[in-house]
Amino acid sequence: MRRTLAVLAVLVGLVGQVLLGQGLFTGPAQATKDASAGRVALIGVSGLHWNDITQADSPNLWELARSSAIGSLSIRTVGGVTCPYDGWLTVSAGTRSAAGYSCGAPPMPEQQGAGAVIPDYRYLLDVAGQRNAGTLGESLKAAGQCSIAIGPGAALGLADRQGAVQEYHSSPLQVRTPDLERCRMIAMDVDDLVRPYLAGGKLAKVPDQLSATERRDALRMADAKAGALLSVLPADTTVLLAGLSDHGSVPHLRVAALREPGAQGHLLGAASTRREDISILPDLTSTILTKLGVPVPSTVIGVPLQVGGPGATFERLQRADATAQAIRSIKGIYFTVVAVLQVLFYVVAFLLLRRRKGLAPVRFAAVALASLPVSSYLVNLLPWSSLPQLVAGVLGWAAVVTAVAFAGPWRRQPLGPLAVVAGITALTLAGDLLTGTTLQLNSIMGYSADVGARYYGLGNIPFALLATGTLLATTVIAHRWPGKVGLAAIVLLGTFAMVLGGSGMGSDFGGVIAFVPGIAVTALLLAGKRVSLVKLGAFLVAGGLIVMTFAWLNYLKPADEQTHLGRFVGQVLSGEAFDVILRKLQAMLATLLSPNLMPIVIAAAAFLIYAILRPEQASAGVVPAAFEHSPALRAGLIGTLVSGVVGMLVNDSGAAVLSMALALAVPLLLATGIGALRRDRESVTGPVSSDLATATK
Repeated sequence: MRRTLAVLAVLVGLVGQVLLGQGLFTGPAQATKDASAGRVALIGVSGLHWNDITQADSPNLWELARSSAIGSLSIRTVGGVTCPYDGWLTVSAGTRSAAGYSCGAPPMPEQQGAGAVIPDYRYLLDVAGQRNAGTLGESLKAAGQCSIAIGPGAALGLADRQGAVQEYHSSPLQVRTPDLERCRMIAMDVDDLVRPYLAGGKLAKVPDQLSATERRDALRMADAKAGALLSVLPADTTVLLAGLSDHGSVPHLRVAALREPGAQGHLLGAASTRREDISILPDLTSTILTKLGVPVPSTVIGVPLQVGGPGATFERLQRADATAQAIRSIKGIYFTVVAVLQVLFYVVAFLLLRRRKGLAPVRFAAVALASLPVSSYLVNLLPWSSLPQLVAGVLGWAAVVTAVAFAGPWRRQPLGPLAVVAGITALTLAGDLLTGTTLQLNSIMGYSADVGARYYGLGNIPFALLATGTLLATTVIAHRWPGKVGLAAIVLLGTFAMVLGGSGMGSDFGGVIAFVPGIAVTALLLAGKRVSLVKLGAFLVAGGLIVMTFAWLNYLKPADEQTHLGRFVGQVLSGEAFDVILRKLQAMLATLLSPNLMPIVIAAAAFLIYAILRPEQASAGVVPAAFEHSPALRAGLIGTLVSGVVGMLVNDSGAAVLSMALALAVPLLLATGIGALRRDRESVTGPVSSDLATATK
């Protein structure tokens, strides 16, 4: 086994060196830093999304966007929705930030001469823990750059660490072109669109409380204010337009536009998302400083916006938000349905198997149920555009995968359906990582940009499915070719999948920590070695060391090529990592109360444990038959459980990781056991009916 672990370590080192050291899988090229004497104007229109931009209702914003590079802005800060206060505070800090006590409008600044001061600004630093507040304003001041803020949000965005704003105006009507030519940084808060949504100073807890007519009226006021500034901006000004906040209880993708020479008609994205049409709020901070030739502090997690390829249209970006909303509307229902089907399956299987009836239907249902997770990604191979098409696509793919599992000669082998479903699951997710994760983005079991938790790489639920699919599929190889060949397959293919997830392609932190002990435990059991708590602890430490190696190598790259792995190293060095870990721990604990996830864990674990301890009472000996037929499967299942439990503890998705691992592994285990019982019976008595075969103990 030492030799196996040594091979594992060498492979990780070599593949990590290839993937990271040679720069084969890096993000987009670093944006060229523009140190020219240009000027930047940020127009923040809180609540603005692409459905608002029309020539009739918002002619000034329409003309600005039409002459700009355009994209979707993911405005996620700390909470589920982003209010104007948190949006402008994030621009100020260059990292996701929240005021903490209120989610509403930014504070009204107090005029002091030509400038202003944000009242009680020290609260953000001393009480709310927003230690990076004022980063943008402080950086401009240190570089000797003056700035002009128009409106409360702009004052918050440009304030230094004392809450002071160099020059402040409450309205764009108070400035003229000569006034703006004195400074290279201008920011304006356009709050007319979002103000009607603020009930008692806070965002209303409804999706949209305004009628279409009321929203158009508010939009026209916002457009007029934006037009007033645009009409007096100096000609050499680079203009940024951003929808800096949500307007209700449902997050949306917002407007992002960059007007500069050569940008018109192109997409606007950033290396932070690895998407040529999506950026995040902290990217605005980095873009402003870069355009002005001011050094970007290391605490800023955003990177400069990048003008991408041609073909940008308002309709494309409207569809992007509509797709995200479709996924949002069905995600909760989908997980509820999966949870109900899983629990119902175990109840029905328990009743039928105790009576030794219906083995064939139970096997078919088990394979069909295990096909659902991968189908939620495969559906993105189809050009769906509506919720009914999405649902039909998922069910269609599940039917295809199930049919393939029972279509070929492998159906006669107990492990045949398991090999097909687990193999398709692992190959789908590995292929998605190799091709830019187009299947996971805006998928039911993946992630969506409006939520803002992840934009590329391997999500937590996909990790659970990739690890489970890989371990189960490789145990089939170990079953077919026992000994060194099977052991090598576990180590080599498992390591390859783990490196995909933990390298710059997958950017998965907790997944590596969980995957390493899963691979090692499976390999130990296949080699006939005992697994002790000491060894398990050593595997966990090894997983931690491997992922920190990935993170350190990523941290050594330029800031705009780093993933969140590298940024985490920076947060460790700056002392911010504890806050990040605490938020993830709270999120993980919250999943333990999830009504969609925990029933899957409880039902699958209870059935599995009872089936092992009381095989004749629980499952007509199906589970022991599976293990007797394939000891390698037993090793793979134990390795899967180890990865699932560890993954639950080290990921913010918590119970989602273990529940999806069990949702794939346990039904396939039952399908294998039923296949083993039926084959054993037929090998003794010849072909028999399904009902007669179920009488076998």
